[in-house]
Amino acid sequence: MARNRGKFENRTQTWRIVVLLCALAGCHGYQEQRFAMEPQDQSAIVGSRVTLPCRVENKVGALQWTKDDFGLGTHRNLSGYERYTMIGSDEEGDYSLDIRDVALEDDGRYQCQVSSGLNGEPPIRSRYAQLTVLVAPQPPRIIQGAFIDATENQVVDIECVSEGGKPAAEITWVDGNQMVITQGVENRVETLPDEQRFRTRSVLRLVPSKEFHNQTLTCQAQNTADRAYRMATVHIEVKYAPKLNVSVKSGAVNGRVPEGTEARFLCEVDSNPPPQMYRWYLNNNPVVGDYAEEMIIFNVSRKHNKAAVKCEVSNSAGRSEASLTLNVTYPPSFRTRPQNIEATLGSTVTLSCDVDGQPQPEIRWLFHEPGKIGVKGKAPNLRVHVDEETAGRYICKASVDGYPEIESEATIFIKGPPQILSNRTQLGSEGESTRIECATRSVPEPDDVRWFFEGREISVIHDPDYATLEEKLGDGIVRSSLVIRSSESKHYGIYNCSVTNEYGNANVAITLKPIKTLPLFIILIGVSSGIILIAAFVVILVICNRRRRRNQARNEKPDVTVNTSDIYNKDSDGSSNISDVKLQIPQESYDMEYTNLDRSDMKPGLPLAGPVPMPIRDDMMPFRYSNDYSDPTYNDAYFKNPAYVYDYPQGYAPPPHLRVQSPTETATNRSQQDSLTRSIDTSSTLPLSNGNGSENNSLKRTNKPEDTDAMNNLGLPLAGEVPISGPQVYTQPGNKNQSGVDLRYAATYGNPYLRNSLGYSAVHTAKPASTPAPPPYSARGAIPPGNEKTTPATHV
Repeated sequence: MARNRGKFENRTQTWRIVVLLCALAGCHGYQEQRFAMEPQDQSAIVGSRVTLPCRVENKVGALQWTKDDFGLGTHRNLSGYERYTMIGSDEEGDYSLDIRDVALEDDGRYQCQVSSGLNGEPPIRSRYAQLTVLVAPQPPRIIQGAFIDATENQVVDIECVSEGGKPAAEITWVDGNQMVITQGVENRVETLPDEQRFRTRSVLRLVPSKEFHNQTLTCQAQNTADRAYRMATVHIEVKYAPKLNVSVKSGAVNGRVPEGTEARFLCEVDSNPPPQMYRWYLNNNPVVGDYAEEMIIFNVSRKHNKAAVKCEVSNSAGRSEASLTLNVTYPPSFRTRPQNIEATLGSTVTLSCDVDGQPQPEIRWLFHEPGKIGVKGKAPNLRVHVDEETAGRYICKASVDGYPEIESEATIFIKGPPQILSNRTQLGSEGESTRIECATRSVPEPDDVRWFFEGREISVIHDPDYATLEEKLGDGIVRSSLVIRSSESKHYGIYNCSVTNEYGNANVAITLKPIKTLPLFIILIGVSSGIILIAAFVVILVICNRRRRRNQARNEKPDVTVNTSDIYNKDSDGSSNISDVKLQIPQESYDMEYTNLDRSDMKPGLPLAGPVPMPIRDDMMPFRYSNDYSDPTYNDAYFKNPAYVYDYPQGYAPPPHLRVQSPTETATNRSQQDSLTRSIDTSSTLPLSNGNGSENNSLKRTNKPEDTDAMNNLGLPLAGEVPISGPQVYTQPGNKNQSGVDLRYAATYGNPYLRNSLGYSAVHTAKPASTPAPPPYSARGAIPPGNEKTTPATHV
């Protein structure tokens, strides 16, 4: 109990001390200042921007930054340091130091410090942060210059210098193949006078060789401030002795020269400077002749076999030589061919293959194993220990490069009982001749071959259904065949083949099965039926196609082909050259809808050059077409010329009250030109003029009452109507066309051949002021004031 009482008193005393401290802290408002974030070591490249973080909690003292323990100030703008600023906000306690446009003098140790508070809060200091300023090195330079002349195997020192780097630049040498050179490189680093930047020297000790000739060596300098290489290059030229290669230029086959042929030898030279002298040797004897890079042996013989052909070349850098051995060849041939051997198991036999050839023929002994061919030897004589695995076919192959390979084979047979090789299941067709084969390998040859069916021996003498055949296939194989002359179902079953020689007997059961096939007549019937069905289908298609075309031909409307050349008869005016001018119309046929020729998009007015406003009166709309207008002025012969007949062009719709029909009768002159005429039906018949105006095939103008009524149905004015005054109408000079009709609406207008041949001058339509657009055809149709409409004409 006393111990527990002591523990309780100790706990009570501890709580009293804690409560006292808390009370003191609450009375004085004391909170300890501490860093929420302190600066860290950083690296910055010259010209960049860097921020050193500093965040303080419960800040009550003054805060400042120091560089190398020198205070920078307590205000955020840090007066006197234009590139230094304390960023952040007091509410967040952020007083990070921001440095813009980092310079080399900014390198140093930085610290964030907070002074003590008014209530005795202790001051605090952050850890030191090292700011390392990085400076990229200057481009390197090579002391020896941009070009170096060197001689092969003579040492050359090449020095590369890079200055101003912080840290010091790293220098790497690269050859022309972009391979880094590591051997013979020595680097030194020196401090510059400002004691902040460095100079790096790299010396490459090079032993020149042919591989460096005309190459460019590169010195690359870099440091952590800029990983992009700065480089300097030097071009090196190396003088070296000739490098030779002697080869057979022509006459060789696979590097060997056939006997009796011509051989040309080439000495290829690579040197700097070029070669100055050539010498050739044959078996160390100088070759007579003025040879340079090529030498010739005109008749190669066997005495040149294994001869040494040497080429020697020299230049100012040295002398070199190269040689080759001449190989003269002739084809291989057998002196002795290998022979077949019959041996017992366990014995040893020798196969011989004696071949002559130059160079020494390459001999290979090949053995036929199941599924592969293996090489058993390369010597002329092959010794074989006879067993089940080594017996078989052996092939001796001899080859000389440049000649065809020759071969000969021999077989090692094992004396023993026969072996049957045939398939155990064979097939036959009922009603046909069937053969059952029993192939046997037997050394020596079999003495007896017998056949059994269902346990009964087959005798070809007593059973005429069967016959036997025997064939020797070579390699110790004998094939015995049992022939069934006409097989039936009773002949199918299990047969036994028994073969016997002096070393033993072999038996095998062979199952004969029938082939399940359809009878021939069923196959023929099926094929014939298919052919008949296909032919019938084709005939039906042809008939249907013909009917469809016939129906389409019946439903088609007759085409109307208008040919302007038949409008007038050339015989009636053979002296006129105007009749030779024909309007070219595309040779096309049009299926015209006779019931609906009204075009709602057709606007009144005459087609002029471009949109021209024209006064149009509704009662003048029918007078747009020359053949519909019975003006007395058109009785003049000028308008009766056949060349002025108007023909509706392709794509231009006739008047709504006219209808085009195919004629029932065709004139003789039109039928000769193979074209159809066109008739115009109105509410009454319009006769064609047979008088002076018959030449132009236009509608006859008449003053008869019945004709006048017919013309009125077309909307034409009656005789005796009072002409209405209108705008001035321009007429052509001379005796023709005194009626005041504007020639721009005549058929000759726009045709220079017709107009000029008649002597009429062109109307000046290019001057609208001098030649205003007249009303259609005549002053009789002038529009009284107040009844006109303004409609833009369409240029066709």
